[in-house]
Amino acid sequence: MKKLGLLVAVVLFTITGVVAQIHNPVKWTVAAKKLNSKEGVVFIKATIQDGWHIYGLNVPDGGPISTSFTFSPSKEFSLNGKVAASPAPKSKFEKDFNMNVPYYPNEVVFQQKVKLTGKQATVKGVVEFMACDKTQCLPPDEYTFNVTIK
Repeated sequence: MKKLGLLVAVVLFTITGVVAQIHNPVKWTVAAKKLNSKEGVVFIKATIQDGWHIYGLNVPDGGPISTSFTFSPSKEFSLNGKVAASPAPKSKFEKDFNMNVPYYPNEVVFQQKVKLTGKQATVKGVVEFMACDKTQCLPPDEYTFNVTIK
């Protein structure tokens, strides 16, 4: 019985150690609003853990991976313009890339306007991003979203 208890304790500590090493500094939420019978907007919000940041939408060539959006094609809507972000990104010189790089700390809301072809539309897509802090950058990651404009 003591051996079983010891085994359970070792397994729990091992699992806890593995989970503690997984970084997930960015939480995503998505919402949509119908502006009128022919237009809507999709809001994709990134809440970023203190000390971390994600990169801007327009990072110069030779820099880190920009935050980017890919929307699944649909007959229910068409994109109206480009993705916008609020607030505007901050910028800092990063010696690893030898350039000023735009980034978002704390929180950013991305918006994509769409033209509706019917009464409602389901907008699906993926945001690709890269999260970094002062000591490390995580590998590029993706968040898949799906929201209905009614």
